[in-house]
Amino acid sequence: MKKIMFYCQYLSGIGHLVRSTEIVRSLVKDFQVYFINGGPVITDFEMPPQVELIRLPALWLEDGNFRVEDTCNDVAAVKEKRKNLLISEFDRIKPDYLITEFFPFGRHKLLFELLPLMEHIKTTSPRTKLISSLRDVIGKDSDTEETAVICHLMNRYFDLLLFHADPNFQKFSESFSDYQYIKSEVVHTGFVTQSPTVNINDAHQLWGDVNVETAKIIVSVGGGRIGYELLETVIAASSILAPLRPHIIKIFTGPFMPEAQVNQLRQIAGDRSHIHIATYTLQLLEYMKTADISLSLSGYNTTMNILSTGVRAIVVPIGHEQQDKEQLLRTQKLEKLGIVDSILPQNLTASNLAEKIIICLNKNRPVHQSQFNLNGAEATANYLKTF
Repeated sequence: MKKIMFYCQYLSGIGHLVRSTEIVRSLVKDFQVYFINGGPVITDFEMPPQVELIRLPALWLEDGNFRVEDTCNDVAAVKEKRKNLLISEFDRIKPDYLITEFFPFGRHKLLFELLPLMEHIKTTSPRTKLISSLRDVIGKDSDTEETAVICHLMNRYFDLLLFHADPNFQKFSESFSDYQYIKSEVVHTGFVTQSPTVNINDAHQLWGDVNVETAKIIVSVGGGRIGYELLETVIAASSILAPLRPHIIKIFTGPFMPEAQVNQLRQIAGDRSHIHIATYTLQLLEYMKTADISLSLSGYNTTMNILSTGVRAIVVPIGHEQQDKEQLLRTQKLEKLGIVDSILPQNLTASNLAEKIIICLNKNRPVHQSQFNLNGAEATANYLKTF
């Protein structure tokens, strides 16, 4: 059985980890997978049991700067330890393939560990194939210098680019302006969608005793480092909705939302029994399947859940940085296709949201699952079996 070393680093949210894990679920059927996790631990997050999980000392970004878990270590010491650990683990595993999630199209802050690893592979194990795993929309307009760096890294080190999108929605050439200078093979795999952890067909198990007139509203913001304003607005909009439509709201703040913000949301919600606030659930897909409407940001994985479940959806495209247009670009395409409704962050008010919810609830559920290829994880595994 061939071996794959899969490098994943999530610096702000959890989207990169979720997508990578879904790909790994398909890979483990035919490969021995070693998963390199460089981000902070997420309690209850499940990795397929066949995977050997290797944790690097965690790094993440806050206000543009690296943070580490162990306050006894400074960032420089953690960087050095990670760099050395990556190389030693590569030498131990001797993988047939190394997959880097999002790099080199992003993660340039991690060149301190990735460049030494790439050079080490090129020198000691030239038969190992290097593969980049990339989502549909890069999101940031790269300047000429950065684009040249990306092309150089791809052409010097990588054998293959797996672009996780349906070309009917987004082509690689739309995401990367200098696509013609990439020499490695580019494969559009289709979208990578989440698999349910537990199949729940009875909405009662998730929502409790609610009558048919009660609108079931699921609200999520991914990892939770961004999106607080949406959750705060949802709670305010509930007061406007109450006399118009009975409803129950399940809010998931994400594992990385600061505790002070979670407590503030609970304080705002007060004793309203129809508003439930939790940090994380393994059953988000099941909630979306059984909800009447989903309110969320428009990150890759949430969008895939909207596509696969067919839930009515209102999205608010909030970027991690001011120049990050990933969610906005994806939202514009989805709304043009009639798949979602949206509210721009600058228009996010309780009254606007309440009005949009009522309009959306009165629409028929969209039918769009067959519109796109949602089997990107399986296609990735099938392709690598022949690569």
